[in-house]
Amino acid sequence: MADLKNKVAIVTGGARGIGAAITRELADNGVRVVINYNTSQGPSEKLVQEINDSGGEALAVKGDVSNVEDASQIVEAAVNTFGQLDILVNNAGITRDSTFKKLSEEDWSEVINVNLNSVYNTVSKSLPHLLESESGRIINISSIIGQQGGFGQTNYAAAKAGMIGYTKSLALELARKNITVNAVCPGFIETEMVQEMPEKVLNQIVSSVPVQRLGQAQEIARGVVFLCKDGEYITGQQLNINGGLYM
Repeated sequence: MADLKNKVAIVTGGARGIGAAITRELADNGVRVVINYNTSQGPSEKLVQEINDSGGEALAVKGDVSNVEDASQIVEAAVNTFGQLDILVNNAGITRDSTFKKLSEEDWSEVINVNLNSVYNTVSKSLPHLLESESGRIINISSIIGQQGGFGQTNYAAAKAGMIGYTKSLALELARKNITVNAVCPGFIETEMVQEMPEKVLNQIVSSVPVQRLGQAQEIARGVVFLCKDGEYITGQQLNINGGLYM
């Protein structure tokens, strides 16, 4: 079991929804957290204040992780502030759902850039620092949609499936360097994005989940902390937190 106290983590898209839950859970375990945001300045600053008031350490850093220069600046801010980097959680993501017939080139490219290309950007800039850590962790937040597909989500499914393949390949390369690389694949989680679905669609989803409910963001966050704390011998894997919807 790794002691997470005073470790340093970057959580991309770490101010809202699943990202905010991951940020809080890491901070509760003594991790100093860099909250990356692109548009959510208010929620980021509020979360930083919440963590700092509770005796933790947090920093909010604006940046578009689909831009490699922004990704570099985020990493630099983390290392300059806290002196090290031990954990990278690639959580930033967007959806632009549409049937493929109506899917624009812009919506395809934007989802691929934010959800998948960003992972190259953040890891490439973080890796030199993670190699210096005694227990480097890279955790990519993929999705059940990347495993089973989703109607009207070819762009999102391609990005999230690509993230899984990336995770497996990078895990092979970094295993001997004492860095683990894993993917967490949430099912349908009770976040703002899911709650915006029509009630009829949401009810159909819940009825299809074996445990008969939506997941909670905190359940995803606890999975991330498990991989950080107890995952020394776990790498290249998909941690499926989906209520049994995909097995």
